[in-house]
Amino acid sequence: MSDYAERDQGTLWHPFTQQSEWADGRPLTIERGEGNYLIDTEGNRYLDAISSMWVNMHGHDHPVIRRHIHEQLDRLAHSTLLGLASPPSIELAEKLVALAPPGIARVFFSDNGSTAMEIALKMAFQFWQQSGDADARRRTRFIALREAYHGDTMGAVSVGGIEAFHAAFGPLTFDVLRAENAHCYRCPYGKTFPECDIHCLESLEGLLDAHGDEVAAVVAEPLVQAPGGMLMLPDGWLARTRELCDRHGTLLILDEVATGFGRTGRMFACEHEGVTPDLMALAKGLTGGYLPLAATLATERIYEGFLGPVADRRQLFHGHSYTGNALGCAAALGSLEVFETEGVLERVQQTSAQLAKRLDELRSLPSVGDVRQRGLMAGVELVQDRETRQPFDPEDRVGHLVCMAARKYGVILRPLGDVIVLMPPLSVSAEEIDLLSDVLARCITEVTGD
Repeated sequence: MSDYAERDQGTLWHPFTQQSEWADGRPLTIERGEGNYLIDTEGNRYLDAISSMWVNMHGHDHPVIRRHIHEQLDRLAHSTLLGLASPPSIELAEKLVALAPPGIARVFFSDNGSTAMEIALKMAFQFWQQSGDADARRRTRFIALREAYHGDTMGAVSVGGIEAFHAAFGPLTFDVLRAENAHCYRCPYGKTFPECDIHCLESLEGLLDAHGDEVAAVVAEPLVQAPGGMLMLPDGWLARTRELCDRHGTLLILDEVATGFGRTGRMFACEHEGVTPDLMALAKGLTGGYLPLAATLATERIYEGFLGPVADRRQLFHGHSYTGNALGCAAALGSLEVFETEGVLERVQQTSAQLAKRLDELRSLPSVGDVRQRGLMAGVELVQDRETRQPFDPEDRVGHLVCMAARKYGVILRPLGDVIVLMPPLSVSAEEIDLLSDVLARCITEVTGD
């Protein structure tokens, strides 16, 4: 075992990791990145097929992003936005507003996806509380989806709906109205899209009919409910949800933390259905995967709801020490330059089509129950019986074993239960998609005996 591995086991506490099991294994210690590959302390190379937890967009050590960071570092690493302004945050805010759906006008920076969502929830709540309308102040509740995930701070946990992640903190959270998710492969209504006419939306519609005047906002990830198991919302779901929110006068918060910045083939997933949310959370790919930075985007209507004399105390009482960090903003500006100069979105259209073709070949494997994809976001659900869709026993950890096996062939993957997540960098090549697909098929066969 390397010295780093021993030191890791002696000091570190890893996220979403059972440490007693971690201590029994051999940690893979990554020390370098080149392009779409990670390199461990022993010199082994691995295709980063999960974009280092969905954040890396253009590959590791991209010269444009590195240049932006270095140039900013020569001037200033960080200065607070509390009472001061900074050029990188101003420039980035302007670019984000220009790229965002029509109507988005303001940018509030933070550190990660969870805080971006926390801020959106606070904004929505406070907006109604200081609206000056007694009826509006009744809007104190949120509607979120079952199997949703929006981060790990307490507000984000409250609107999350994944039992395994959130049950332990139930006593600390606030009550949320829970609408049915669009899980087409395991539809709770036994229906099939598109004949179902998005029947699952009746759950959301029913909640708004019953509680609409109490609801501050509806919260959802657009198109792809990623941590819930790469669940794909059917075409039309998002546009109809926007219509329902408008009908009931409630706000719409979209969590674009995972789906934003080209993952689905458009800069933001909500663009696919021409939807403008009232509040939108961005993080992960914002800096191209180089530095922690997040943003909560708002319409002018929301922003104006916080204006008034200082004595009225209408300002948003929220902030972070590293809000609008100069180096993070510089990295984000570098990432956006890559989008502009390297035809990234056009390339995603091509590579996602190839990925779809290769993943379709996996359907012939007996243990592959479903393949779900939107752009370069995909999930392959493994099942014990494809005819009945019976899952594997969770204790067998089939998805985990498949991902561990992939490391032998130079590919880093990570599962969500028995759903294998594929989310390579947007810079992934045709040859790397073939490698990823071949390795996944081989490892599924090895682990399941297909």
